[in-house]
Amino acid sequence: MEERLQKILAQAGLCSRREAEKWMLDGRVTVNGRAASLGDRADLRRDKVLVDGKPIGIAEEKRYLMLYKPRGYVSTRKDERGRKTVADLVRNCGARVVPVGRLDYNSEGLLLLTNDGDLVHALTHPRHEVEKHYEVRVRGRLDNIPHLSEPMEIDGYRIRPATVVVLEQDAQSAKLRLSIHEGRNRQIRKMCEQCGLEVRRLKRVAVGDLPLDPRLKSGTWRDLTAEELAYLQEIAANLQD
Repeated sequence: MEERLQKILAQAGLCSRREAEKWMLDGRVTVNGRAASLGDRADLRRDKVLVDGKPIGIAEEKRYLMLYKPRGYVSTRKDERGRKTVADLVRNCGARVVPVGRLDYNSEGLLLLTNDGDLVHALTHPRHEVEKHYEVRVRGRLDNIPHLSEPMEIDGYRIRPATVVVLEQDAQSAKLRLSIHEGRNRQIRKMCEQCGLEVRRLKRVAVGDLPLDPRLKSGTWRDLTAEELAYLQEIAANLQD
């Protein structure tokens, strides 16, 4: 059966659908010897699909991981600047998994990884807004903390108001639980900057109702439980309705 190349590459566990589109635009994907274009379809039973000159293999068994991402790692499989990546931390998992969304280089906490391209697509597509929860240590204009929960514009995009709870506060700093919907690039840091607040530590503690396992140490991972996976698949199914 013919399917879009983005889906074929994602189902093979090579990348997310969005990353597959970039690979196609970069000329890394060919179908029957011809450079692939966005919108192309293929049937692996008759078509020869190559990535970087190598044929797509049989899809791996699906894996779903929870990683406690440390600071100082980028949330990609490879980094053109030679920085450490989350792929280094899960290299021994036995599958080619990709991150579900991203945490920036200086942030830490819950990061999901999988080779299930359909789940990655459902949970990260721009029109889908899965709430994400963070613990954020800030200092600076602490009297501006209430402004974080007001409508705000980031990089020309009007974001939905965040939910902000003050967990701790003294004269110099505060620890906040901050929940956002969009998860745009460095969104929380940019929100805080607009309010005169400096982020000292940023940790993702949950995606929806799925919390970071408190038993995980920074840099370690485990497979999702059946209940956790069922929860994510239910979210994905509801988003696609």
